[in-house]
Order: sequence, then C-alpha cells, then structure tokens
Amino acid sequence: MASAESDREVSSAICSEFLRFSAKDTASAWLQASDLHKEVYQHLALYVPKIYCLGPNLNPSSEDLLAPLLLLAPLEWYLLGEEPALALARLENSSQPSQLCGHVFKVGEPTYSCRECAADPTCVLCMQCFLGSIHKEHRYRMTTSGGGGFCDCGDTEAWKKGPYCHKHQANSSDCSLQDPLAQLSEDMVARGYNIFSVVLKYAVDMLTWDKEDLLPPGLDPPDRGDTYYCMLFNDEVHTYEQVIYTLQKAVNCTQKEAVSFATTVDREGRKSVRFGDFQFCDQAKAVIVRNTSRQSRPLRVQVMHSSVVAHQCFALRTLTWLGHIIASSDGLRRLLCQVGLQNGPEGENSSLVDTLMLCDSKMWKGARNVYHQLLMNSLLMDLKYKKLNHDDHTPSLFFSLPPRPSDYVRDDHDREFSITDLSVQIFTVPSLARMLMVEENLMTTIIRTFVDHLRHRDLQGRFQFERYTALQAFKFRRVQSLIGDLKYVLITRPTEWSDQLREKFLEGLDSFLELLKCMQGMDPVVRQVGQHIEMEPEWEAAFTLQMKLTHIITLMQEWCSTDETVLIRAYQKCLTALSQCHGGFTDGKQPISLSLAGHMVDTIRYPVSQERVSIHLPVSRLLAGLHVLLSKTDLANRSPEQLPLSELSPPMLIEHPLRCLVLCAQVHAGMWRRNGFSLINQIYYYHNVKCRVEMFDKDIIMLQVGASMMDPNHFLMVLLSRFELFHIFSSADCRRRYRDANKDVVQQNNTLIEEMLHLIIMIVGERYVQGVGQVEASDDIRREIIHQLSIRPMAHSELVKALPENENKETGLERVIGSVALFKKPGVTGRGLYELRPESTKHFNLYFHHYSRADQSKAEEAQRKLRKQNGEDSALPPPCPPPLCPLLAGVVGLLQSDVLLAVVSAVLQWTTEPSGGHWTESMLQRVLHLVAMALLEEKQQLESSSGDDDITFTFNSKISRPGEAPSTSGSILALLESLQNAPHLEAHKDMIQWVLKEIPANLIRRDQAERKRKAEMARLRREKVMAQMCEMQKHFINENKELFQQSHEDLDPPAPEHSGPLAEDPEVLVCVGPRLPGPGPRRRQVVTCILCQEEEEVRAAGRAMVLAAFVQRSTVLSKNRTRSPPDPEHHDPLFMHPDLAFATHTASCGHIMHATCWQRYFEAVQAKEQRRQQRLRVHTSYDVENGEFLCPLCECLSNTVIPLLPHTHRYTHTHSHTHTGTHCVCQTPFSSSLQGMITTFGTATYKVGLKVHPNDQDPRVPVMSWASCAYTIQTIERLLTDEEKPLFGSLPCRQDDCLSSLARFGSACWTAAPQTTVQTHFTRLLSGQHTYTSIPARRTPIHLYTHVSSVFSYSSVHKLDQSERCSLGSAQLHLLHLATVAHLVQILITSIYTSVCVSSSALPEVSSGWQLWRCVQSGLLPFLRSAAIFFHHLNAVETPPELHVAGPDQWEALCSYLSLPSNLLQLYYRERSVMEALLQGFPRESNQLIDLPEDYSALINQASSFTCPRSGGDKSRAPTLCLVCGALLCSQSYCCQTEVEGHDVGACTAHTYSCGAGLGLFLRVRESQVLFLAGKTKGCFYPPPYLDDYGETDQGLRRGNPLRLCPERYRKIQKLWQQHSVTEEIGHAQEANQSLVGIDWQHL
Repeated sequence: MASAESDREVSSAICSEFLRFSAKDTASAWLQASDLHKEVYQHLALYVPKIYCLGPNLNPSSEDLLAPLLLLAPLEWYLLGEEPALALARLENSSQPSQLCGHVFKVGEPTYSCRECAADPTCVLCMQCFLGSIHKEHRYRMTTSGGGGFCDCGDTEAWKKGPYCHKHQANSSDCSLQDPLAQLSEDMVARGYNIFSVVLKYAVDMLTWDKEDLLPPGLDPPDRGDTYYCMLFNDEVHTYEQVIYTLQKAVNCTQKEAVSFATTVDREGRKSVRFGDFQFCDQAKAVIVRNTSRQSRPLRVQVMHSSVVAHQCFALRTLTWLGHIIASSDGLRRLLCQVGLQNGPEGENSSLVDTLMLCDSKMWKGARNVYHQLLMNSLLMDLKYKKLNHDDHTPSLFFSLPPRPSDYVRDDHDREFSITDLSVQIFTVPSLARMLMVEENLMTTIIRTFVDHLRHRDLQGRFQFERYTALQAFKFRRVQSLIGDLKYVLITRPTEWSDQLREKFLEGLDSFLELLKCMQGMDPVVRQVGQHIEMEPEWEAAFTLQMKLTHIITLMQEWCSTDETVLIRAYQKCLTALSQCHGGFTDGKQPISLSLAGHMVDTIRYPVSQERVSIHLPVSRLLAGLHVLLSKTDLANRSPEQLPLSELSPPMLIEHPLRCLVLCAQVHAGMWRRNGFSLINQIYYYHNVKCRVEMFDKDIIMLQVGASMMDPNHFLMVLLSRFELFHIFSSADCRRRYRDANKDVVQQNNTLIEEMLHLIIMIVGERYVQGVGQVEASDDIRREIIHQLSIRPMAHSELVKALPENENKETGLERVIGSVALFKKPGVTGRGLYELRPESTKHFNLYFHHYSRADQSKAEEAQRKLRKQNGEDSALPPPCPPPLCPLLAGVVGLLQSDVLLAVVSAVLQWTTEPSGGHWTESMLQRVLHLVAMALLEEKQQLESSSGDDDITFTFNSKISRPGEAPSTSGSILALLESLQNAPHLEAHKDMIQWVLKEIPANLIRRDQAERKRKAEMARLRREKVMAQMCEMQKHFINENKELFQQSHEDLDPPAPEHSGPLAEDPEVLVCVGPRLPGPGPRRRQVVTCILCQEEEEVRAAGRAMVLAAFVQRSTVLSKNRTRSPPDPEHHDPLFMHPDLAFATHTASCGHIMHATCWQRYFEAVQAKEQRRQQRLRVHTSYDVENGEFLCPLCECLSNTVIPLLPHTHRYTHTHSHTHTGTHCVCQTPFSSSLQGMITTFGTATYKVGLKVHPNDQDPRVPVMSWASCAYTIQTIERLLTDEEKPLFGSLPCRQDDCLSSLARFGSACWTAAPQTTVQTHFTRLLSGQHTYTSIPARRTPIHLYTHVSSVFSYSSVHKLDQSERCSLGSAQLHLLHLATVAHLVQILITSIYTSVCVSSSALPEVSSGWQLWRCVQSGLLPFLRSAAIFFHHLNAVETPPELHVAGPDQWEALCSYLSLPSNLLQLYYRERSVMEALLQGFPRESNQLIDLPEDYSALINQASSFTCPRSGGDKSRAPTLCLVCGALLCSQSYCCQTEVEGHDVGACTAHTYSCGAGLGLFLRVRESQVLFLAGKTKGCFYPPPYLDDYGETDQGLRRGNPLRLCPERYRKIQKLWQQHSVTEEIGHAQEANQSLVGIDWQHL
C-alpha cells in the first residue's frame, strides 16, 4: 500500500513538474551556458531517474510519453533553434534525395539478389527497389532476411549493371561530390557538433559502463535510494527450459511469469527479474548462479542500481533518437559521422565509434542491435565514409579489426548480434576491400588471426584436432567466421593491378601457404591389422576446415589468373612450399628398381597398406590448380625462362596424390575395414561434391601433370608399385602365381586392378577442365549434367545438389541445361523433371570420374536399356575426347606404352579361361574401354594430321605385334578375335566387336571416306528421283479430284434410318413418392469380413456387419467463424443454425467387418496400449482413450463403426405395434447385435458432435445422427458441384457405401430411442419451435437438415400398416414439397438481386421472367441435388442416366427423379406474411480456402510486417497463416501460448478450436510449408502450393528460386479440406514417418 502511494506521489510530482517545464527555455539556457556538457548532464541526472525504472514493473507508455517531452525536446530545440517538427520537415524537403536506398531489413523480410548482375550473393534489394529495377526480368534469388542488413540499391559497386531502381535513379549532377554540410547554416553546424558530442558521449559511456552501483561523473541523482534490479542476461548456452526452471526457484514466480521473463531475455538480451533492496536482489542472484553452474558456466546476473538501469535505458533511447534526426538531413548525418570518428584524448583508435566496437562483446543483445542500426544509418549510408576517399578518418572505422574476431570468439552470442557481422557490409565493397588490403594488410591480418587461434599442432607443425576439448571446439566453430570475411575480401576479382596490390596479395598468399602447410598431411591414417580400432578418431574438424577453405582456394587461383606476374610468382611460392613440406619425399624409405616390358625405373618402396597416409594435401592441389592456369594461359611456351619448370620433380609431384588415390582403392577393396567408419566418411567427403573440386579433381590433375612430364612406362610402373600390383604383372608366369594366392587376397587384388585401370582411364580421359583440354568453360558443366541425367531423369534441385557451386552459390546449370535436356512439367503431384536429349547420349562415358559405384551401375543399366529400345547393340564405347593442351599433351603416351600393353595383354589372357577367380568382368570391361580410348585417339590424329610425319600415335601397329616377355601369347588383336565368340563373354560380345570393327577402320580410313562420299551422292540422286515422283502424284490427284471424292463417298457406311429416341420410353425412375418402384425380387447382399474373411449376408435378424468410420466436428461449410462453440449441456441440435458454424461429419474407408470381429480387434488394440510401459509411451497417430483405431486393412484413422442395414422395404413391413393404454411399444426388427451397433454409432456421433461423455439415454442421440447424415450429404454435393462432376456415378465406392449406411441408419436409429422422444422431435420439426436466441424469431434454419430429420423421425409417428407403401411414400413426398416451398420462398426473398437488402419485406421488381426463373433454379439446385442423393440411398432406387453426366441442363431429370413438377413457380405462391418470415440468404456459395497471392514474396512481405500480439511489437519469428480464415498467428513461441482445456497450447492449436472445431490448415510463411493440425497431438507437414519455375517446392526457402502459386496443388489441398480428409492425411503421414509422432504439435 505504501509502495502504491509513493508511486502516485512520484507520478503527481512528475505531472506538476511537466506542467511547469519548457523545452524551449531549457534549450535557451543551454545556449547561454559555458559548459554544455555539464548542463546537459545535470538535466539528465535530475529527470532520467524520475521517468525510467520507478518500480518492479516498467511502464513503457509513461516513459514514451514523458521522455520526448522532458528529455528529447530540449535537445531538439537546441539543435534546430525552432519548433522541431517544422524544422525537421524543412530539412527533409531541402535535402537532396539519396542515391542509396539504405532500407534496413526486418526479420523475415524478403530480399532479392540478381544471379546475373550482382557482384556477389550479399548484394540484395528490398522488395520496392526490386520491383522498380531491371532485375525482376532476370534470374534472381529470393530469400528472407535475418534482420540487420540493408538494401544495396544505388551502390554502383554492388551491381554489374542496373544499380538503380526507378526511385533511386542517379541525378544528372553528382551529389556525392557536394558537401552536405553546406546545406546547413553555420550556427546549426556548430550547435549540432556540440549537442551530438554530448549526447553520443553520454550514450557510449552508459552502454559500455561496467560498474553496477556507480554512475559516470555528473550523473549522480539528487536523491539516491536503496532500489536495485536483479538483471538476468541472455546467452546461447542455456535453454529456455533451464532458464524457466531456474527463475521459478530463484524469484518464486509462476511458470507463466517465468516464460515471460525468458522470452524477454531472449528477445532483448536482458530483463529485470526482481526489484527491491540490494540484499533482496542479491539472494535471487545467488540462487540463479548456483542452479545454472552445475553443468556449464552460470547465467550472467548483475544486481544494478535503479539509476544505472534508468540511464542505460535512456542511452538506448538517445541512439534511436539520433537515427531519427539524421534521417531528415544528409548534413546532420555527415556531422554525426565526424563526431563519432573524432579521436579522443587517448590518441589513435579512441573515437566513440572505436569504443563501441571494442566493447561490443560486453553489451547485451538489445544495445548491440540499436547501435548497429545507427552505424548502418550513419557511417554506411554516407558515401564519403563507405567508399574510398582521401579523408583521414576513413580507415579509423576498421583499425580495430584485429581485436574484433578475438572478442567474437570469446563472446557467446550468435554472429548476427556481433559487430563482426558488419564485415559483410564493409569487405564486399571492392574499392574499400582493396584499400584495406593495401594500406592495412587486411588479407594477411585475417589469415594470421585465424591461424593464431588454431594452436594445437603435432611434431611436424600440422594441425591436430583430436585433442580439442568442448570449449576449444566451440571456439573453432566461431573462428571459422574469419574465413567468411576472407571470402568477402576476395569475392570480386581485380581488373587492374597496382604494384602495391601485387605485393600485399602475394604477402597474403605467403600467409595462406603457411596455413595450407599446417594442413598438408594432417590427420594421417595407418591401416589397422588384426584388431579393430577401439575409438573412432576425430576427422570432422579437418574436413570442416577443408570445406570452409574450398572457395578461398578457388578464389586465390582466380585472382592469380588475372595477372601473369602474380601467377608466375604464386607458382614459384607454391612450389617452394611443397618442397618444404616434402623435400625429402623418399621419407627414408628403401629405394628400389623396377623392370617391366623392357623398361626400368628407380623409385622407393612405399606400401600404402602399411605406412601412414593422409587425405589432406592442399599445397599439392593448389600447385596443380596453378599449373593448369599456366597451361591455359600458355605461359610455359611464351615465357619458359620465368618458370621453374626445370626444378619440378615429377615423382615428387605425383607421390602424395597417388598415395591418396591408392588409399581410396584399398578402402573399396575392403582392406581397411578395421579402421572403422571415420575413414569411410573421409573417403566419402573426398569424392563428395562439396570437396571434390579442390581434393579429388586436383589429385587427378596432378597425376596428369606428372604423366605428361615423365616417361609413360616409368609412370605406370610407379603406379603398379603403389597399388602393390607390380609382382602380379612382372612374374614370369603371372597367371599361375596369381592363382595360387589366398582367396581373399585374390579378391582384393582383383578390385585393386579394377581401380588401377579406372584411374588410368581417368588420367587419360578427363580433359574437360580448361588448361587440361582445349575446351570452353561451359563444357565441363555440360558434361556433368549429361552424366547425371544418364542415370535417370532428375529434378532441378537434384541436379543443383550434384553440381559444385562457385563462390556465388551458382552452378552454371541454367546456361547449358537447355542444350542437353528437355524439361517435363509436373502434374498435381511430383516434381518437374529434366530428361536427357537423345542426341546427347553419344557423350556418355561409362567411367565418368564423378560416378560412384552405385551411380555407375545405374547409368550403365539405363543406357543399355535405352540402346535396346532403340534397336542398337549393348556396347558402350567411350566418347571422342577433346584434344589436350600442349603442356599436357604427353598424357596420351600412356595409351600406347609398353607397360600398359603388357597389362592389357595379361588381362585378356586371363579372360580366355571361363573360370578361375583370377579375373573379373569389370576388369575386362575396363581393358576394352582403354583399348577403345586408344583407337579413338588414333582416329582423331589420323583425321587431323596433314601427313604421315605428324602421326605419333601408332596403337594399331603395336597391338598387332605378338606379345613380348613375360607374355608368350599372340598379339592383343589376336586375343580379341579369339574372345569375340567365347560363350562365357556373351555380355561383352558387342563391345569386343565394336573394338574389332574400329581397328581396320583406322587402317583404311581413306577408303571409308571415299565410299562414304559415293554413298552420299547415290542418296542425293535417290532423293531427287523420289521428289519428282511425289510431284507427279500430286499433279495426278489434283486433276482427278472428283474421282477421288466419289470413291470416298462410296466407302462411307450408310446412316441408320432412325436416329431419334426409341419408340417406347423406359419407365421413368423416381426416388420418392407413391410412384416409387416396388421391392421386386429379393436380392441378397453378401459381404466379406476383412478380419476373418468369412462371407455374411446383410439381414435384419442376422449377424451385425459394420463399416469402419470416422466422425469429426467440421466447420468446412461455416459462414460464421467468430461464433464460439455451443454449450454442450444446453445445446439443442434439432434445428441446424443457419450459419453452419459447427456440424458433424462422418466418413468411412469402406472396409467391412463383423461386429464381433471388430470388438475383438478393438479390445486387442486397447490391451496393447495398456501393456506398454509408461516410459515407452509416445504419441501415436490414434488415441485409444477416445475410441480411435486404425482400419485393420488400410490403416485409415477411425473412431467408430456404422452398422450395415438391409434396405428399408426389407423389414418395415414386418414391423409390429403393441398398444398398451396410451403408450405404443415398438418391437424392433433387428437382431440384438445389430441393435447394439446402432446404439454404438449413435452414441459416438453424439459424443464427438457435442464433445460430451457418452449417454445413450440422451434424447439428442438420434438428432445428432440425422444432422451428421444431412451435413455429410451437403458437403459431398458441394464438392461434386465445385469439381463439376455428375451427381451420380462419380463418387468412390467408400463414399457411396458410407452414404447408404448413413441413410439406412438414420431411418432405423429411432428403434434405439424411446418412441415418444422421436415423436416429440417430429412435432417440433413441423411446428418450427427452435430455441436459437441469436436468430430472429421469424427466420427458419436450413431446410435440408429439417427435411432429413423429419423424414427419419416420421417412421416412429406413422401409424398405418407398413405394407401400404403408398402411404409412406406419399408422406415423404409431402415432406419434400413442404421443404422445397419453404426453401423456394427464401430464395425469392433474398437472391433475385444480390444488391437488394436482405431485410426488404417485398419482392423487388425483376427485368424478366427468365431472370426470375434462373434465380430460382440456381438457388434450388443444391437443395434438390442433396435431396436426390438422400432419397437415392434411403430408398435404394436406381438413378437415371441423365444424372450420370455432368452438365448444366439437368433440371428436368432432377425434378422427375424427385417426383416434382418442373415448373416450381406454382408451389411458392403463398401469403406475403409467410414469405416475409423466411429471410435467411440463399443460395449459399461453397466455402473456399483463402485466396493466396500469385507471388510468394508478397506473402513473405506481408508476414514480415506482422508483430507478435503479446510481445510489445516484436517481430514474430514464425508467422503462420490460417488457410481457412486468413488470420496471421505467432506460431511456435512461448509468448503466444494459451490454455485450452487445461493444457498450454501454441497459437495455431488454439486457433483450430475457434476456427475449425479442432482442425486447422496453416501455411508457415518463412518455411514455405503447409501444416495440418487435428487436435492437440496429431499433425503433419504437407508440401506447399507454391512451385518454382522447375516445378518444385522449396520448403525452408533454401534454394531461393522465385515461387509462384500452383492453382492445381492449392485445389488439391482445398479438396482434402472439403472432403474432410485432413485427419486421414495426418494419420497416413504419421504412420509412414514415425518421427512426426514425437513432435509436440500442441506447441505450434
């Protein structure tokens, strides 16, 4: 009470002081003061504690009202010298419009980047600028912003073309050269400098203040009380649950209060959790620290004096105020930049901006966000301070670069809240990045800072990650952000080089090579023999580093390629670094001499299976990349004296890449199984698309470089030695020695031979890299696409994943895909697919180097199948390769080397024996491929040579010579000829024949060319003759047209004489009334139980048969989603409310069971659930406690069963009455089991529809069943109308069976209720005694429901003999007439003109009778169609064929079927007073899901403006759109959780209960994902209706392709909703994906 009184006293004191306060007088006093700093600080010391932080609960509304008037207004008057609003408006009008947009993105706002024009992927546009730019017609990427960046429109360095939108077009006069301060008066400049200095100094001091109980000098409050705050700060270590639990213990708050505290801490970075004296707050701090320090470092908590907190709050407010002020004037912005960058008394790097940046890691999240925003609005929006200039202050913003990464590594906040995140705004400006590289040695600084943080090394100085602790691993992940900064610096290649830039880049390259030297050979592995490895070694960190550096290494090479001097010096430096790493590459190993096929080479013995091998060789691979650049630029031929080519040692170059490739081969051969999964994972990533460009591909190139510089025979002998296969091919009788080995060894050696032959194929054949082969840049990506599509047709996203991305996240796919593939658009499901063009299959290479074994097998099978379909043989010869570059031309010598020929000959000799195990078909296939490659190479040389002197490739002559020692067989040609007819090589026959055909073709190429020329001349002659003959035929036909016409007429069949209808019309079919057809001969209805497979006839007195069914509440047809659900205890369901807000729908899967079988099955399901231990219980797709189960056959979700009843006329005539006094007791015609199932289904409908406990004695039980039948019929009729399907014949069997069962059940359910109850319902239906208080007394409910209920209830009132069928039919017809007339009057009153007011009491005039008739027809059709469906299933009458066809003209057939006159106007004329009582609007339109925008970015933009309704304007992190009503919700957040039925649920789940009776369809906007929810425990995700240009969804918005609405897919979602199949879809999804069951759907 005392606290409240003191608060009122303070408030009244502030109000009285506010009335006496004058901002203008205060500013005038400051102008006269000699010490402005002192005066302002005294004012702030007096008023800030009186406005901010006055109690435990902050009052933002009071602060927002008083702070501008008492604190900010004097500052504005001092700065502007007049009324602030007028002055700011004048400044804004006089300022030149900025060329830079500078729009700061909100969280979740759409951003656009042009894939064709952006300098790098970080250059983005806001939606307004994008729509006004040329880039909307280009290929662009759409993403959502994480917040913090700004629009680059107007920045000429960010765009290759089109840097301006229409709004920010460049002015004719260059405003950037004008000084914006010239637009301000000298007095304003002086005042602005003074006040900005004071205010900015105050804000910086308070935000960087680290004392909890003291204030800076001059700010001490006059009255200092003992009031403190216990401030809890955010970190990224503790979870929400930990913080909530700790707060409940520490400050004794409820869970909801703790959730609110935790949400605020996470959003703003800190929150006061207790207010009081120091001891009271310190107790809470001690509890929080103690509870959170057990498993990790404790939460940061400070006990701060209220005055300190107050000044910090106002300091944030001043920074926001500064941003608002400078937005009005470029001059004020320039002035603030000068103040912020002016060095302080401490000297260099002591400006206010430097202080903020250096203390960034010490501030809380909210403070960081505010000052980061001010930096972007000031320094980065001023071209003078963003771009390179001669101002002395320009570099000072970036002097503090070295400490910043270290601070970030020690910090625990995400990068988006760190000052390091602004590096993307700085380093991506090319001119600024070059200036920092030259003047500040930026590149070297970044690399050295990165290396300094990786301190764990082995004895050789290589990185060692396996000893990392959890904290060190955490720091390693954070320090990787430096690699991103280096990528930003290098992402734009220079077009002009200066000497300084060359020196600084090469200095940075030296540092980079030092980094790569620490990676060269790291994480070596040794083959485990005997015992399996005990603990998997750490390997992920090394590959993470490699993947992070992949684009950096590529960018380094691209920078080198732009300047020959840089390229030469870089090549020299890299070669020196490699020599330092492996100067003595022999490693002390034993030197050996190898001899094979008459050749000898000296090398070392290095068995990879016994020695240490490393996959990480970045220095070798960088050298390979630079060597290719030398070849591409032809520098080796033009300036050989500048290159150290003579210093190259080919054996040293190939040694380590060869060891790595041999390691992969041995792993594939199963020799390293005991080394565990770590090595398998390394091999996988070595070949993976993310790493292979700078790993596997560069190793192949390095082997190509070595092969071009070495003798081919020497190279192959070293290759055989490293593969440990030399002894096999060098033995005098290699076949015998090989056969005698162990079976496992033979199998391993076979695999190694296959891998070695594959490696030779790759070394010789992979020529599609510029510098290796004479190709264009697009040829490589074209070849990649061809080989991916040779496996199978692929979607665009699959192709993108299979292709390597460059630094701009581009693959180059779009440039070439059209030339090699055809796009096939998707249907309602599936994705769009690219299929390979037939003419592109000739480029298929079975041994494509990027194929995995599985891919190669699939591609081979697909291509052989394709060739078979085209009638071709099964041979898959290699394609013709492009010529090699001159520097690597020596590689082709491998194909005709003696060693390779010896290997080929040996393999061919082994294959002559059908069995033996010492050869494999894959081995033979590779040998034939090599021979084919050699033949094609010779063919190309023959075709391109000018004479015999130019031909150096003589493969044909070599394979025709007999073999030499150690081989004693005939020539390779002779071996091939002997193998072509071998029965055990039938699969290779076509390939062998292709090779044999190609051999003589090369020998007689000229004769073939001559024959080809003659054949072409003969073909031309034949075509000429055929053309002449065709011309003569046409001339003859034109001259004899009449003859041909007469012959056609003679051939036409005679027309039938009678084309009209038959003379005798069949009997007209009717479904209701006295003319209803009789029962006819009795037909047995026999069904089969899906559980016991026994057949059973459906009889009234027989065993009960049931259909599995699902009853649910529905709002699909609702016209009022704001009405709350009715009170279940007092709700009267007899009359359906006209707005159909809530109804009950029944569906069935159509599968039939015995009632007893179903009961046993359901009891077994219940017992199974009860037996499961509590600890193993998880949510399932069905809730047994609510009676749910899965259909035993189709697993469709069900919660009850519908009894199968025979047709009505089968049993009604056996119905008898017993009169006792005044009561009539009906004897049921059904067996006890059927009677029990009738009760079961009626009770289930009652329970679900009203959400009450079962009570079969409640008089509302039959009414709920009738209403469910009517509603189900109405939804199906609406669905058929919307889909333009015929009324009968188009429904699936399961829906047809469900309707029949519902209709027969409705006509019989009165047997399970007291007859007086049903009679009372009938009487009330006819009298219209409904109990709705929200409807005018003279308005009636919907007549379909009244009609269905009256027909069903009439059976209990009917007292006549049931054998008199006409009486019952007449009663049904009279009831139909009554409902039709009532419905007709409603239509006439309300629907003739849509513009007429509904409350009109008279019929408006119509322009014609035809118009009136059309209104009546369109309004009555839904009712009549529903009535036809109802009576068809109730009376089991056949349907007329006219209603089996969809079309508009069905009025006559429908009226005839319902025994109604086609002219219904004679039925509606009644008294005016009666007509005026029926005013509910008809006809009704079908409910549809909301309209979605065509462009998905419009939806993202709409969601970005949505704020959480409970978080004070904070942006929602997961905005979710309800597809039923269009409401935007804050999903998956603690802030918007509400309590529903005693449980805390998320916003979406809570919304389903008010909008969809517990069922909801939502679109998660930022994830581009549809969400289905049903109740609290069931849900699933569904593909969205938005597709990109390639027919694919983009769930998660990862690819960034523009998304557009697909109407067909949206209609499919709508159909699921209208058919009430959403719950079924959820059940199927959860059964197929068990991970969905574990999601807490209620929290969404």
